[in-house]
Amino acid sequence: MLSAEIIAIGSELLTPEKTDTNSLWLTARLNEIGIDVKLKTIVGDDGARLEETVKDAMRRSDLVITTGGLGPTEDDITRHFTANAVGRELVYHDEIEQHLRERFRLWGREMPEINKRQAFVIEGAEILPNPNGSAVGMYVEMDGKMLAILPGPPRENQPMFNEYVFPKLQAVSGDVFVRRRMLKVSGKGESAVDEVAAPIYTAYPNVQTSVLFNKSEVEIHVAATADTADKAQAIADELAEKLAEALGSAVFSTHGESMEEVVGKRLAALGQTVAVAESCTGGLVGERLTNVPGSSAYFIEGAITYSNEAKMRTLGVPAEILDSHGAVSAQCAEAMAAGMRAHAGTDHAISVTGIAGPDGGSEEKPVGTVFLGYAGPSGVKSVKFVLPGDRYLIRWRSSQAALDYLRRQLGK
Repeated sequence: MLSAEIIAIGSELLTPEKTDTNSLWLTARLNEIGIDVKLKTIVGDDGARLEETVKDAMRRSDLVITTGGLGPTEDDITRHFTANAVGRELVYHDEIEQHLRERFRLWGREMPEINKRQAFVIEGAEILPNPNGSAVGMYVEMDGKMLAILPGPPRENQPMFNEYVFPKLQAVSGDVFVRRRMLKVSGKGESAVDEVAAPIYTAYPNVQTSVLFNKSEVEIHVAATADTADKAQAIADELAEKLAEALGSAVFSTHGESMEEVVGKRLAALGQTVAVAESCTGGLVGERLTNVPGSSAYFIEGAITYSNEAKMRTLGVPAEILDSHGAVSAQCAEAMAAGMRAHAGTDHAISVTGIAGPDGGSEEKPVGTVFLGYAGPSGVKSVKFVLPGDRYLIRWRSSQAALDYLRRQLGK
């Protein structure tokens, strides 16, 4: 199995605001043909460190892919220092300059002279055209190693990789295929899931299985390897089905779908509708439901009733419930759901009320106390959770729990 490294270049990727998503996409594509990504590195706009990183990667791995740093500005250092790393000169290509000038004219302006830097290519490299941007890519083979140099924007590097690099890799990767499945589990912890899952997945020696906790759910990642794509997919599907059967209704997704996608698909299949009444989640449940394309077929409306007055005025929650039990109570959650359903005329309604913190908790109702209400064909009911985490996590986990509560009322 060939090994690969991915190097993302750009100081912006070392800030809290920017994430390297290119390596995730590239890893998925490489894994499809059995190329194992061993290391991912982010390097800022530092020539010495970039040169050292590329040298080390070329020594260790069969394939090295870089993304970014191919623009025309001073901080775009990839060409120069990658050429240094592989011991080759940069060669100027007049045809690239002319092509760039023509493109700028089509855009209605003259090319700045600074863009001439983009006409330099590593000696002996294959030029990878870029119809979606100004920076060409490069592909180099030397000493049995492969180096692909791609621009940073995904709208540029993904088509370039698919058209020019991926076919080359397919030709040399051999008869190794990897196919994946991802299951998502709600209402169980990571250790509880693995206790059920481990005896099943350990019986598959050619499958790599990972059990991970992700904010409000447990993910089971299955990666099956075989000498044909069909065999690999069949193995992955077989294991996924066994795991889903063993874990039962806690598995809400068998192909990586989000909770809101699963709930939306079920509502659409039933031809039924839903409305939501939210307090501590501030509209997050409604936002997640309406993030799904086609949600207008089943999502009717939502109400953010943050104050007691809003709960009474909009949802008809009786004052005596708020006086006797408080806004964070099973009685209030049920009244919110029932009021929302009556107001919207939907098949189902879900409500959320709780204490997201960091203040507002008590010994009886600590921060993280959340009540979910449901009103629908099976009646009006509620459930209580005490959720861990900071304000952000409590709100997110409340939205997840609300959607999962609705999912379970909808049946299979």
